[in-house]
Amino acid sequence: MNIDEAVALIRAIPDYPKPGILFQDITPLLADGAAFSAVTDHFSNYARPSTSIAGIEARGFIFASALANKMATGFVPIRKAGKLPHTVFSQSYGLEYGTDVLEIHVDAIPFAGEVLLIDDVLATGGTLDAAIQLINRAGGQVYQILALLEIQALAGRARLAGKYPEIPVHSLVVS
Repeated sequence: MNIDEAVALIRAIPDYPKPGILFQDITPLLADGAAFSAVTDHFSNYARPSTSIAGIEARGFIFASALANKMATGFVPIRKAGKLPHTVFSQSYGLEYGTDVLEIHVDAIPFAGEVLLIDDVLATGGTLDAAIQLINRAGGQVYQILALLEIQALAGRARLAGKYPEIPVHSLVVS
C-alpha cells in the first residue's frame, strides 16, 4: 500500500470532542496493517541512526513507538501530567479546545542526543512546543518534527517556525 492510500483511510468526525471540532479519526488507518506499515515506513525516511524517537500521548505514541522499534532505537514517552512514575519535568500548554500539561522523565534522554519528535496532529503547535521545551530540559535536541495530520488554518507550523526555525516540520496530510 502506498502512503496516499494509507492516509485516505483517515475519517473526519464532526463535533468531537466538542461542537466545532472536526476530529480526524486514525483508527481505520491503524486497523489496516499495510496502511500502518506504510506510514511507519514513510516516517523512517526522516529518522537518523542512533537517535531517540519521542512521541506525545496518546496517538503520537503509536507512531513513535512503532518507528523506534523499526529503527532499533529508544522511545521517549511524553505523557500527560501524573502518568509517569519517576521524577519529571512538566510543561503547561494551550490547545485548540483548552489547556493541559505534559511531562517527561528527567532522565528520558540518556545521551543528550538528537530526538525525532512525533505527534498525530499539528494544530495550534502548543503541544509540540511544550514537548520541544521538555526535550530540551531533559538534555535532548529535536532535529525534526513529524505529524500525521496538520490543520493549516490553526497556524501551528508558523508558530513553531517562528520559535524554532531550525527544526523542520513534515506532515503527511495538510488540511
